[in-house]
Amino acid sequence: MSTATASPRGWQIGSLAGVPVYLGRSWVLIAAVITLLFGPVVGDIVPGSGAAAYAVAFGFAVLLLLSVLVHEAAHALVARYHGYRVRRIVADFWGGHTAYDGADSTPGRAAAVAISGPLANAALAAVGWAFVQAVPDGLPWLLLTAFTTANAFVAAFNMLPGLPLDGGFLVDSLVWKVTGSRGLGTLVAGWCGRLLVVVLAWWVVGVPVMTGGTLTVSRLLWAGLIGAFLWWGASSAIRSGRARRVFEQVTVGSVLRPAALVPEGVGVDAVRWGDSPVWLVTGPDGTPTGLVDPAALQQVPGAAAARTPVSAVARRQPAGWVVDTRLEDAVTDVVVAMQTHTTPVVAVRVPDGRVVGVVLAEDL
Repeated sequence: MSTATASPRGWQIGSLAGVPVYLGRSWVLIAAVITLLFGPVVGDIVPGSGAAAYAVAFGFAVLLLLSVLVHEAAHALVARYHGYRVRRIVADFWGGHTAYDGADSTPGRAAAVAISGPLANAALAAVGWAFVQAVPDGLPWLLLTAFTTANAFVAAFNMLPGLPLDGGFLVDSLVWKVTGSRGLGTLVAGWCGRLLVVVLAWWVVGVPVMTGGTLTVSRLLWAGLIGAFLWWGASSAIRSGRARRVFEQVTVGSVLRPAALVPEGVGVDAVRWGDSPVWLVTGPDGTPTGLVDPAALQQVPGAAAARTPVSAVARRQPAGWVVDTRLEDAVTDVVVAMQTHTTPVVAVRVPDGRVVGVVLAEDL
């Protein structure tokens, strides 16, 4: 068991195949809510359980955390299998998320990553059901039943066809496959997510009103919380889809700035700087590692130019800033790389292995 360490994302509680796993600080809140709300319910179902009812309720919160981690682990492992770089797994108030670099994704790969999470929960529900049949009535049976029901619900709920749910990513992938436009897929799946919120609101409010049912405060609060989460995620997807649709109309070549390469160990005085407006510094394997800073270059005294390597006047860039693409391709992969690696400049490498230039965020 690894020692938990604090980070802006919460506490690191372990790793999976080298991927850090975090427990978000907000999970403490949801665990407390589940314990306080579920404890009295357990007490009513099993009279005389006393404080054990709250222990069972807290155990249910821990089992839900396990379910979330298994769900996200499935996403991470399938993403790794398809060659994506997975950066982290986080379990928090909203359930959890897996952050990975899917810039070179395909509809099939995206769909495989999306469906793996709900399938993992369905498998947990099946295992839980088998144990429920073998355990006699009592607190353990109640805990297992709640665990089984929760995983079955999570699997089914996540398959609903709208972003930000996993079913929404399946819609995204399907539209992307049929139309060839990933932006349109995200846009359609985002609007499906908003439609889900409308259906949820009708089910929670409209149906009871029409049938003379009762509206409880807890029902409205939970529906409002889930609805807000879905609406926010769907709206974010719609904005992303619209932006991607715009960038799908722009080719890499139309915004490319030509660049020249220079090995990082070469002296400043050995380069004819006027030959190119942009210079990239390359490592031993020829891959660009940074961008020459003109201001830093001008500050090198003439007497020191011979013994000053170009690496000393370069701004080192993050790993992943070199994007493999074609000049006639849409600029979307370049934009995703900028967002993923938080860099305002991306080097472009064409299929024959040449790095031909850079794309700057200011040009986009």
